[in-house]
Amino acid sequence: MKMVLGLAQTVHPEDGDAVAVVDRFAAEAAERGVDLLVFPESLMSRYEQDAGAFIREAEPLDGAFSQAVDAIAARYGLWMIYTLNEMNPAGKPFNTAVVVDSTGEKRGVYRKVHLFDTDFTHESDRMAAGDEFFEPIETPFGKLGLAICYDLRFPEQARAAALRGCDVLVYPAAWVDGKTKAEQWHTLLAARAIENELFCVGVSRADAGYIGQSAVANPYGILVACGGPGEELVTCEIDIDLRKEVYERMPVFEHRRVDVYTAANGLGAEAAS
Repeated sequence: MKMVLGLAQTVHPEDGDAVAVVDRFAAEAAERGVDLLVFPESLMSRYEQDAGAFIREAEPLDGAFSQAVDAIAARYGLWMIYTLNEMNPAGKPFNTAVVVDSTGEKRGVYRKVHLFDTDFTHESDRMAAGDEFFEPIETPFGKLGLAICYDLRFPEQARAAALRGCDVLVYPAAWVDGKTKAEQWHTLLAARAIENELFCVGVSRADAGYIGQSAVANPYGILVACGGPGEELVTCEIDIDLRKEVYERMPVFEHRRVDVYTAANGLGAEAAS
């Protein structure tokens, strides 16, 4: 089963019209035979702006931004993954990713679980964390999983997706530039792919301060596509059936010792299974 991925490595527009950016990339993706077009984290709203402004810009899942992007997916006949600053009636907005199909119907929603609170930035100052992993969904090109940016550093989340049959695990991201950050990005994408014998896709913003360099790691951990540092549409054909070949050669899921993991780490049965 083959599919063509489109990695929309975008720069946030100066005029703030992110919908126009989506339309431009969707038009090019349709011309290039893309099946699934993925946009980076922070597509709708810039993280860099004042926290108050960021919170005021939040919209519901059926708001103007989401409706416009869903309509673009339908117009070009593309499955798409995009991100938005989702209004949260209980407090700060969610950092949310949406899967929409080629008819414009939403097929899945994920709210970022792991917030990026570090020595130089605190996402929790402006957004709330989600409280559940994404349940992989069936698509015409295999079972699709979803996480966001900093989630990539938590192998438990990728393993949970793999145990639920995920074929392609996608990480929209705004991967911050810095010492060894590009190397970490590529290494983590490859590691998650190798550990879980699936395709791992990372799509990063290309604005100043972010690395771009969107990439696809196959189940062997080989980077079969990699973008540059600037705005571009990276395309890559992948064959989902490669997962079967990898599994037959290295059946790691048959060799897991859940009994040992539970005893040694105090994990609950559900977390370890």
